[in-house]
Amino acid sequence: MTAATAVLGYTLRTNLRARRWWALLLAWAAAVMFGLLSFASDEPRQEAFAVAADHGLFALLIPIGCLVIGDAVLGAEMRAGTFHFTWLSPVPTHTIVLGRWLGGWLIALAALVPAVALSAIVARSPDAIGALSLATAAGSAAYIGLFVLIGCVTRRAAVWSLAVVFLVERLLGAALSGVAQLSPMWESRAVYAGLGPDADELLRDGVPDGWAAVARLAIITVVVLVLASWRLRRPRLAAASD
Repeated sequence: MTAATAVLGYTLRTNLRARRWWALLLAWAAAVMFGLLSFASDEPRQEAFAVAADHGLFALLIPIGCLVIGDAVLGAEMRAGTFHFTWLSPVPTHTIVLGRWLGGWLIALAALVPAVALSAIVARSPDAIGALSLATAAGSAAYIGLFVLIGCVTRRAAVWSLAVVFLVERLLGAALSGVAQLSPMWESRAVYAGLGPDADELLRDGVPDGWAAVARLAIITVVVLVLASWRLRRPRLAAASD
């Protein structure tokens, strides 16, 4: 077994406790609810679902679901004071970061992509499943990397992650296109805006859409993982009592 597979296996085995799985099950219930909400609109079926996906899936479900997963793969262990056992092992920091990120992303793919697909099925918009799944996969990759980076920087990773999602992305991103261009939420929304059926109203000036947004999310993922690997070389390790 290589160091990379050992880190990945450890991440998959230990970094999602039962209470976090319950939180992800709630995400499935929320996805069904957002799909049903599309029936409350008088707009055509595809357009109504695009609006429900914008306000429900991209603004709430995907960020919060990725936050639960991304905090579990590193931030929670930092707070518990047990990460120093991994850090002191003969494994390069970039391998630790990549293994933790990949484990979190695989969990996000298994939990969130079926949830958003179920939402599209409930809304009777099966044509949206492909674009929606791609947007969720690309957005969750960037989100997990971002939350891994936050876990490397601060021990209050959950608090700062919530601040990034609701204050930086939601508020500043809505007002400033420069922030939206670096936001996993706005870029994943732009993926669906460019590729999803009748989702033109989600397009935003200054934010790349479609496959260009997928490429932007890939760049964001690489950058945050490089920064996380660099930061993890100089961690502030502490016990849980600290």
